[in-house]
Amino acid sequence: MGVLRWQLWLDHLIEYLADRRVTSLDASVRIALRLGLYQLRFLTKIPASAAVNESVNLVRLARLRSAEGFVNAVLRRATREPEIDPSGTVTDPLVRLAIQTSHPAWLIERWIESFGALEAEAFATANNQPAPVSFRVVPGRATEAKVLEQLRAAGADLTASSIAKGAWRTTGGGTLLHELSQAGKIYFQDEASQLVAQVLNAQPGDRVLDVCSAPGSKTTQIAATSGAVRITAADLHEHRVRTVAGAARLQDLSNIQCVVLDGEQALPFAEGSFDRVLVDAPCSGTGTLRHNPEIRWRITAEDIRHLASRQKQMLINASRMVKRGGRLVYSTCSVEPEENEEVVGAFLNGNEPFVTTKLRVESSLVTAAGYIRTWPHRDDVDGFFISVLEAQDPWLG
Repeated sequence: MGVLRWQLWLDHLIEYLADRRVTSLDASVRIALRLGLYQLRFLTKIPASAAVNESVNLVRLARLRSAEGFVNAVLRRATREPEIDPSGTVTDPLVRLAIQTSHPAWLIERWIESFGALEAEAFATANNQPAPVSFRVVPGRATEAKVLEQLRAAGADLTASSIAKGAWRTTGGGTLLHELSQAGKIYFQDEASQLVAQVLNAQPGDRVLDVCSAPGSKTTQIAATSGAVRITAADLHEHRVRTVAGAARLQDLSNIQCVVLDGEQALPFAEGSFDRVLVDAPCSGTGTLRHNPEIRWRITAEDIRHLASRQKQMLINASRMVKRGGRLVYSTCSVEPEENEEVVGAFLNGNEPFVTTKLRVESSLVTAAGYIRTWPHRDDVDGFFISVLEAQDPWLG
C-alpha cells in the first residue's frame, strides 16, 4: 500500500539515483527498486542491508541477473544520500506538488481548480496516510455493549464516530476484530459510508430500493438498523449480487431481496413504489484513495466524464421509483464536482417535483448548496458526497 501511495515520488527518486528514465527499466526492476526505496525511506525497522538484498533477490527471481548490479548500486547510493528530495529541483509548483504528494499532475490540477490550492494540497497529503479502522456492530448478531467490552478487554482503543451514529473507530484488537467480522457480529465500513444509510432515514414498514447495492455495506446497514423495512438490493452483475446475499446471510438478515438489473435502463418496478431509494452510484472513487491508492494511477479524465453520464441516467431512472413524500439519496465516494454537484444539479433542473431537504447532520459537513461532503483531511474519513432529495409532488414521467 505504501509503495502504491508513493509511486510517483519513488519513481522520481529512482530517476535521480539511477540517472535514467524510470520508463526505460524493465517492470520487474522498477518494482524491485520501488520496494527497496520505500523500505529505506519510509520504514524504520528494516535494516538497510536487508532492504537492498531483498530487492536484488527479487530481480534474480525475475531472471534478470544482468540487473542485479544495477539495483544494488542504486539502492546503496540511496543509503549514502538519505536526505535527497526528488522534487527539490522542480520549478513548476504544480508538478512539484504532484511529486511531493505522489499524485498525477492532472488530478492535482483539477483539484486546485475545483477546491483551491490549499484544499487540494491538504487533500492530496491526507491521501497518503493510512485510514482508521472503522466498523459498526450488527444488532441482530451482537449487542454493542458486549462487543465494545470484548474489544477493550483485548486492548483496543475505541472512539465513537463524530459524524455517523453507531459507527466506531479502533486501534488495536486486530485478531478479535477479525473473529467478530467473520462471525457477522461487526461489519467494517468507513464512517462516511455509514452516514449515507443514516440520512436515507428508512422507517419501519418502508419499501427501500438500493439500485447499486454491492458489496452490501449500506444495504445490510439499512436492513439491520431501520426496523421492519423491506429492501430490494440490486446490482448489474450476478456475482456482485451474490456478494450482497452472502453479506445478508452472515448478518442474519432476512428482509433483503436481491435482484440483478441495469440501473442505466428503465427499472422493472411500478413507478412510485418505494418509500426510499438509494443510488450509491459507480464512481471514480477519488474519495477513497487512502484505502485504494492504485485508483490514482488507473483513472483518466475521460473516465470521470463517462461516469458522470452514467450517473445522470441512473438518477433519472431511480427517481421514477420514489413515491410522493418519499426520499431519494444520491451518493458517491468521489470528490469530483462532475460526478456530484453537477449530476444532481442537472437532475433537479429537469425534475421539479424533487427538492433538497434539510439534513440532521453535523453542520460542518453541509455545503452552501445543502449537500453533504466529507474529507479525509478535515474529517479523517473517506471523501463522500451525499445529496438527499424529496419528492414533493407525484412523478408524472
